[in-house]
Amino acid sequence: MPNFTDVAEFILVGLTSRQELRLLLFVVFLVVYMITLFGNVGMIILISISPQLQSPMYFFLSHLSFVDVWFSSNVTPKMLENLLSETKTISYVGCLVQCYFFIALVHVEVYILAVMAFDRYMAICNPLLYGSKMTKTVCVRLISVPYVYGFSVSLICTLWTYGLYFCGNFEINHFYCADPPLIKIACGGVRIKEYTMIVIAGINFTYSLSVVLVSYTLIVVAVLRMHSAAGRRKAFSTCGSHLTAVSMFYGTLIFMYLRRPTEESVEQGKMVAVFYTTVIPMLNPMIYSLRNKDVKEAVHKAITKANLGQ
Repeated sequence: MPNFTDVAEFILVGLTSRQELRLLLFVVFLVVYMITLFGNVGMIILISISPQLQSPMYFFLSHLSFVDVWFSSNVTPKMLENLLSETKTISYVGCLVQCYFFIALVHVEVYILAVMAFDRYMAICNPLLYGSKMTKTVCVRLISVPYVYGFSVSLICTLWTYGLYFCGNFEINHFYCADPPLIKIACGGVRIKEYTMIVIAGINFTYSLSVVLVSYTLIVVAVLRMHSAAGRRKAFSTCGSHLTAVSMFYGTLIFMYLRRPTEESVEQGKMVAVFYTTVIPMLNPMIYSLRNKDVKEAVHKAITKANLGQ
């Protein structure tokens, strides 16, 4: 029974074995990846150059876009390579690295979403204190916590993944190295890895989601007390985009990681994983910009400035 470090490489089954679909999927996911990079990098640049977007909300949004770029880039290039390759292999070191960054970036993103919810609570429920409380220093400290915590927790989780044993089946039923399909093919060290995966995912999703739910409960109470209909519409409009992003991301991750890995759950999780590794990072810039007046004005000014400069 070889230790994990004795495994030279794994085989990634991927999304499909049908040759006629692989080229089509390659084109589709390449386009999605390009849109993801363009949308999120564009959002980061727009926020950095636009004076009207120099507020805590957009500071946190720029970090969400930054994480989405790396989140998608951790998975998509290898998936695209394997769609055109006959071997579909990934080295055990590459598998561990992919696991590490995936777990880290998931934790960073869920806590950034929680920080963004807290920011909306401060802006709507304490508008007079918002400017003095949410200073640049406070924002930097708030955004630092998800990064430090996420990459620290991921290191522990990846070490438990390293402790898995395999008995000759090195075929991962997925398009990237994820914990559930790895647990499914392992023959030793499974119990502690499975238990810690569910417990850590449960604790972190519950805690971060609690921050979101408490923040928005207080926001709803504050908004309902507003006498101005225009004020209520503006408050709900700024929160609607964030709630959409939270619902999509948390929903798919809970479906993936808060269940015991079985053949059926791994197969279902593979389809869900397509959504949160490729589609959600692509949609986030659209969600936060399509209904946002400030972002639309910033885009218009940036385009106008670029045209005048030519």
